[in-house]
Amino acid sequence: MAEFLYRLGRACAHRAKTAIAIWLALLVAAGTAFFLFSGELEDSFSIPGTPTDEVEQLLSQEFSGMGGGAGTVVYQTEDGSAFTEEQQDAIADRAEEAAEASGVETTVDPFATEDQRADQQQELEDGREELESGLQDLEAGQAELDAGRAQAEAAGMLDQAEAGLDAEQAVIDQNLEEIETGLEELERGEAMLEMASGIRTVSEDGSTALVNIAFTDSQTEISQETRDAVMAVFESDPVPGTTVDFGNDMAMAMPSLVSTAEVIGVIVAAVVLVVMLGTLVGAGLPILTALIGVGVATLIAMSLSGVLEMASVTPILGLMLGLAVGIDYALFIVNRHRRQLKQGAEVGESIGLANGTAGNAVVFAGTTVLVALLGLNLTGIGFLGLMGSVGAISIAVAVFIAITLVPALLSLIGMRILSRRERGRLAENAAASAGGGNTGGSESIRPMSTGRAVLQAAVAVIALVIIALPALGLRLGMPDGSAEPTDSTQYRAYTAVEENFGAGQNGTLLVVAELTGGPTDEAAEQNALDEQAQVAEELYSHDDVSAVAPIGISDDHSLAIFQVVPEDGPSSETTEELVHTLRDMEPIDGAGPLGVAGMASGNIDISETLSESLPTYLTVVVGLSLVILLLVFRSVFVPVVATLGFVLSFFASLGGVVAVYQWGWLGGLFGIENTGPVLNFLPTLLAGILFGLAMDYMLFIGTGMREAYVHGDPARVAVVRGFHAGRAVVTAAAIIMISVFGGFVFSHSVMISSIGFALAFGVLIDAFVVRMALIPALMHLAGNGAWWLPRWLDRILPDIDVEGAALEKRHPHERGAEDGDAAADAGPTPEKDAGEVSSRRG
Repeated sequence: MAEFLYRLGRACAHRAKTAIAIWLALLVAAGTAFFLFSGELEDSFSIPGTPTDEVEQLLSQEFSGMGGGAGTVVYQTEDGSAFTEEQQDAIADRAEEAAEASGVETTVDPFATEDQRADQQQELEDGREELESGLQDLEAGQAELDAGRAQAEAAGMLDQAEAGLDAEQAVIDQNLEEIETGLEELERGEAMLEMASGIRTVSEDGSTALVNIAFTDSQTEISQETRDAVMAVFESDPVPGTTVDFGNDMAMAMPSLVSTAEVIGVIVAAVVLVVMLGTLVGAGLPILTALIGVGVATLIAMSLSGVLEMASVTPILGLMLGLAVGIDYALFIVNRHRRQLKQGAEVGESIGLANGTAGNAVVFAGTTVLVALLGLNLTGIGFLGLMGSVGAISIAVAVFIAITLVPALLSLIGMRILSRRERGRLAENAAASAGGGNTGGSESIRPMSTGRAVLQAAVAVIALVIIALPALGLRLGMPDGSAEPTDSTQYRAYTAVEENFGAGQNGTLLVVAELTGGPTDEAAEQNALDEQAQVAEELYSHDDVSAVAPIGISDDHSLAIFQVVPEDGPSSETTEELVHTLRDMEPIDGAGPLGVAGMASGNIDISETLSESLPTYLTVVVGLSLVILLLVFRSVFVPVVATLGFVLSFFASLGGVVAVYQWGWLGGLFGIENTGPVLNFLPTLLAGILFGLAMDYMLFIGTGMREAYVHGDPARVAVVRGFHAGRAVVTAAAIIMISVFGGFVFSHSVMISSIGFALAFGVLIDAFVVRMALIPALMHLAGNGAWWLPRWLDRILPDIDVEGAALEKRHPHERGAEDGDAAADAGPTPEKDAGEVSSRRG
């Protein structure tokens, strides 16, 4: 691989304009594909086969118009007074107009609904008054009949009058039975109305109204075009004296691909590059190539949105990864090229060697990230696998850019990749070398003390464990309206509903109960009504239920649907517990447990499915980590401690996310206005991405240690030498990644913000605490044991040669004088005898 990359780098450098033209053509082609084939992005996530999905499928089959998604439009009067008749009529007209939009099943006029409720209440009151009056008349008739029977008996004429008296008694008994039946039905209706009293469409003070929209498609399949058409009806023709807002189930805040925060992150990365490389040309090259790579990868991903259901966060994730990794990978090659130039190498030869050595490491590092991201498809969760695949596209493009476009641009830049001072110093060193002067020098390196190593390792582990502790309280969910920015329509709608109708109205549940039916249609209908009332009473008896309303009974009297309003919001722990409690209930013996659906229920199911898949994915990632590191470092100890370090950094990252986004610690610093559960797919996504990045840093820190060891340095000296060789580039790479990822922390979308924070914090922890503090300390304490490998395993493992030492032997370049920075970065040299190298293995 190293030899191939060497030749590829030389070829791209020799035909620089052709290589650049090819990438520009790919960028144009990707842009063309985007304009021709891109489609809509989704604002929701779904997993087929969950309990919620099964209930929705059942509803769509058994009930006409059911099983579709819902949306909420919130009207409020500007002065807080009750709606006037003119305003009520205008809102009703808007609702009627919205019902004609394509994809809309029905709309609900809130005022007509409240009028119907009032009419039902009045009918029940009138019915009770009528039945009680009839009961009083029957009681009076019964008294008269009893008196007549007594008189006939006293007159000795009971036998003659008995037939007539019995006939009157039969009439009274029949009427009494009908009244009692009517009273039972009346009481059931009153109970039902009482249980549903908490479900309102107009607030008690009359200042807030909810227009409920029912869509033909399921919640996850409603197109944004349909939502936009409905919202346009209410926004384009405002009702005077009112405000209108849209719930989270209607409005979609499309995250911006580029914002001020991301630009600031790139600027910080540029500053880091200027400080490290000392030249604007050198600093601009990695950023330019990363932007080209991001453009190609993002446009490719967006063009796939026309044929794949792609969440809005997916291309953002690809951009985030492509930008950070693209800058870093280009930096690795540029840094190696600069070092070789300062050692006296010719430009073309140096480009080839940099591509074959640092480029080889880039390919290997990129492959680990690629495999980890593609491994997300093993979870069996479609939208998560697609995120991983889109991220993998960005990584693959970044790698190809680094090993083809970067050499081409380096060829055009030539010696200008070095600053004027560096070029002047190189000329002086060349002159001194020609005159026989000695410009070299040996660097005396001493290992750290064992006491310092123990302290350093202990402090790092304790700090990581403490930071990880909040992860024990991790709760997963999907952001609801309360997590949106306070100036957004979703947040205003959420708070308006919570304040005027109760928090549970923001996350109502659909509950399906199986009924036993009856032998005849009439009996089945009556039995279904009785069982419907029985189920409703069981549901209402729960402390966490605010209201219950029967919606309907299927034509075959086998199913009944209920709307259930929880006491708390859709992302609360009590609502989550309520969903599980209801699913475990069996209100009617032999009918089976209840089914629960709705947005809140669906989000709970998705979160639990992702939680269940995380241990399996982590096991795969940890196993992959051990295998990769075993191949690279040919050691048992190094893969184990490096993998344990990844596990610690992963849980520490989760701990930071829980502390900030779930508990609200330092939320103001990061612009977090409201707290809630952690994004449900974040832990799995973080595991895959952080694994790949952790392997990158381990590669660039650890390979220097191994190279120094196999070339003759004592084990503990090799730790320090390898650390000095890799710390500058790893520090710069980590700061760049933190800057790029950190720019997304200030996104208005809580999904993007939490992902950006998790990745930035994860890189900070892994690079500076694990790779640059914990690993060197543990390697020092292990001594020679760090590089032990059973002989039988040493014989069967392939020699990967990630650093390309064999390539350098085949293509040696002139070594001249180095400045202080170059000496610190150079690390060990590969010019030891091959027999000595072999003797240190194992």
